[in-house]
Amino acid sequence: MTPSDAVSNRGRRWLIGACLALILVGGVIWIRIGTSAGASGPTRAPVVPVTIAPAARRNVEIALNAIGTVTPESMVTVTSRVTGVLNEVHFSEGQLVKQNDLIAVIDPRPYQAALVQAQGQLERDRALLANARIDLDRYRAAYQEHAISQQQLATQEAAVSGYEGTVKLDQGSLDAAQVNVDYTRITSPIDGRAGLRMIDPGNIVSANGTNGLVTITKLKPISVIFTLAQDFLPDVALEIRGGKPIRVDALDRTQQRPIAQGELLTIDNQIDPATGTMRLKAMFPNDDTALWPGEFVNLRLIVGVRENAVTVPARSVQSGPNGSYLFVVKPDMTVEMRDVVVLQTEPDIVVIGKGLAPDERVVVDGQYRLEQGTKVVQQQAAPAPSKG
Repeated sequence: MTPSDAVSNRGRRWLIGACLALILVGGVIWIRIGTSAGASGPTRAPVVPVTIAPAARRNVEIALNAIGTVTPESMVTVTSRVTGVLNEVHFSEGQLVKQNDLIAVIDPRPYQAALVQAQGQLERDRALLANARIDLDRYRAAYQEHAISQQQLATQEAAVSGYEGTVKLDQGSLDAAQVNVDYTRITSPIDGRAGLRMIDPGNIVSANGTNGLVTITKLKPISVIFTLAQDFLPDVALEIRGGKPIRVDALDRTQQRPIAQGELLTIDNQIDPATGTMRLKAMFPNDDTALWPGEFVNLRLIVGVRENAVTVPARSVQSGPNGSYLFVVKPDMTVEMRDVVVLQTEPDIVVIGKGLAPDERVVVDGQYRLEQGTKVVQQQAAPAPSKG
């Protein structure tokens, strides 16, 4: 290859490289121009899919919520009234017993022996009393014939009175011995459910022991004691003066499902000044034993009804710095953020007191992407609250 050919080849390569560079620069400029033109063109706001439901009118019960403790009306720790060996146990743990059912038997032999002794002593002193009365009759006859002095007659009369007192004392001892024999057979004082046995047969039981044999608890009916703030006293007292039963619902832990229904029995006669609360007592039939002694339960005390109240699904109401608000869907499918006044909150609905009209549509789900004037579309139908 001659030097002229080498120079020619270098020139061609330089020319090709320059052309490629020009093409690359032109492409970059074209892309930037297109991007700038696209960015400066008109944009459309995104349409947000949400769940929409209408506000509805319904009757809503006015409820006061509280937490109460299930308290049995009767709970008895069965103890022995006499000391002795526990011979027999006549109940099973968890058994339902009736009043006067036999629970246990204490060894009765020492007390039966004492009863026999008391019977013998009574019979002996009755015989002495009878003999003293016969002598008193003879003394009276002799005194009428002036055969004895008045002092002898008075002495015999005193002896009869002494024997009468002894017989009464013997009768009391006999009755006490009979009571002790009866106490060896321990019976249930109430209807209820037997708890866990606290002593086994063969052990010596002390009279009036602190532990007892078993605890029997009455389950039907059963009461619940709870507290409310003193601010609610006028509402509750007004319902009581009305003379109608005040319904009390016991709810499960989630406060969604009622487990028992009862009635308010009474309000305590004073308010606790330390806490500003009042104690109340409700009674439940508890036929299915859904309530258990010592259990904590959620309660709803029904003190009235809001008629034709405006309600919306509970999920539609949001909390903000200025209070409660929700998004109202206007006819053009844009949303308006609106402050509302909440009167009452239930697990599935909220009662609106101000800020919303019936049949206005509200956003139930999807609020996190919304702001004033956002366009929305119905994602799926949400059922409206049923009208009471």
